[in-house]
Amino acid sequence: MRQLTLATAGFERFAKSTRRAAFLGEMDRVVPWPALCELIEPVYPKNGNGRPPVGVERMLRIYFLQLWFNLSDPAVEEALYESVSMQRFAGIDLGREPVPDETTVCKFRHLLEKHDLGRQIFERVHEHLEACGLKVNAG
Repeated sequence: MRQLTLATAGFERFAKSTRRAAFLGEMDRVVPWPALCELIEPVYPKNGNGRPPVGVERMLRIYFLQLWFNLSDPAVEEALYESVSMQRFAGIDLGREPVPDETTVCKFRHLLEKHDLGRQIFERVHEHLEACGLKVNAG
């Protein structure tokens, strides 16, 4: 278990669960994250001489935040600094690490586009949700 930092410590005495937090909690439970990461890992950068890459699952979760909330690359970076529910969903602890910057987010999105992974990801999610008996609607 991770030790609490000041960023995640009990300053939430009067916190209320929001619709956004409830939605993200449900998506955390129903989206098949490990299976989606397996699609991306073969083309995702590996540790090398440069800065270590941000984890695949974290970047994938940020990508989904962009889609669900219609956020640009700079907007998702800013939202992750401001929204505790989005930080929790993406697995970001600001007491330990910064939010991936907009360039990192942009490069990840372009990687998915280059390898046509966006379509494969959404097909897999759609199939999984239908198998779980959940109805998928656009909009």
